[in-house]
Amino acid sequence: MTATEIVTLGCRLNLSESERMRQILASESDLIVINSCAVTSEAMRQTRQAIRRARRARPDARLIVTGCAAEIERDQLAAMPEVDGLVPNTAKLDPRAWNAAEAQEPAPQRRTRAFVAVQNGCDHACAFCVIPQGRGTSRSLTIAQALRAIEGHLEIGTAEIVLTGVDLTSWGHDLPGQPGLGALVAAILERFPELPRLRLSSVDGIEIDPLLFDLLATEGRIMPHLHLSLQHGADLILKRMKRRHLRRDAIDLVARLKQHRPEFAIGADLIAGFPTESDDHHRQNISIIEELKIVHGHIFPYSPRPGTAAARMPQHDRRLIRQRAAQLRETVAKLRADWMASLVEKPCTVLAERDGTGYAENFARVATPGIAPGTIMTLTPTRIEDDLLT
Repeated sequence: MTATEIVTLGCRLNLSESERMRQILASESDLIVINSCAVTSEAMRQTRQAIRRARRARPDARLIVTGCAAEIERDQLAAMPEVDGLVPNTAKLDPRAWNAAEAQEPAPQRRTRAFVAVQNGCDHACAFCVIPQGRGTSRSLTIAQALRAIEGHLEIGTAEIVLTGVDLTSWGHDLPGQPGLGALVAAILERFPELPRLRLSSVDGIEIDPLLFDLLATEGRIMPHLHLSLQHGADLILKRMKRRHLRRDAIDLVARLKQHRPEFAIGADLIAGFPTESDDHHRQNISIIEELKIVHGHIFPYSPRPGTAAARMPQHDRRLIRQRAAQLRETVAKLRADWMASLVEKPCTVLAERDGTGYAENFARVATPGIAPGTIMTLTPTRIEDDLLT
């Protein structure tokens, strides 16, 4: 019998959930699970491609689809001849949904870094986004639940914890007293003084509460790497996207943070070619990359998603969207090359991974040949090879 195979697409939250599903389904055999993504039309294309590829590789296995695409395009995926069934996204971590023999909390497997999902769902209605349709409303782990999940990883030697969520900075809004994410981060740092590295996944800068900002600015165990759910650099487009921040909010946040910790590396999600985006709006999108010095850029060519407000707006030609996305990527690449060059001959603390590379505190990728996975070491790179400090 062949063991369960889980194919993961999309976000870090999906990665975390796939690990839990792998443990839930450890006793199953001849099963393929596609943990899908639907954030863009390209993500949906990749989901369908992964389904067909998995079926060709294992024609006799049972193939089940879960994830956001299983909610948003349920009928289309169910109609694919390769698919044997779907598990709702909201039920995929419930052993009963899989008819798994044991409905017990699975023990984590050792990882150099562990993604811990402390929040799920989203209460916002951004004009371009289908994720609330696939994930539901915002739901938070309690502090006690989050600490238990982290403790399990630390007991088996995990060196870095990455807090993840669909809308991570909305953590706590549904809990008694509506604590901010800073309260959870403070509790983690206090409860686990032995934890060497804590990292946050993508955050909504406008939701960073005062305690969280103070911890980001002063706590050395929080990695100096902030990835912003920015989406655009033009105020009018941000308003049409129904985002809750403006350009100045992001600029002020990064400036204040770098006053305390100049080493902070900034990442961001940016959308190219949003409906009604003019040439000037596009130039503002480019310029915010330069102003924030974004070195970890996730650039998304806009694609209309069914049921969203933006899909009903006048659309740009796909060729123009691709051109604008390429220009955004080129801007990030130039800034990143300069940033990487500035790190040569400077000592950095690196967590070694299993592939012979590792991540510095600022999320720069560093070669770690011969270093045991999970080891944290101080290295001094002497050159750059293929976007890798060596």
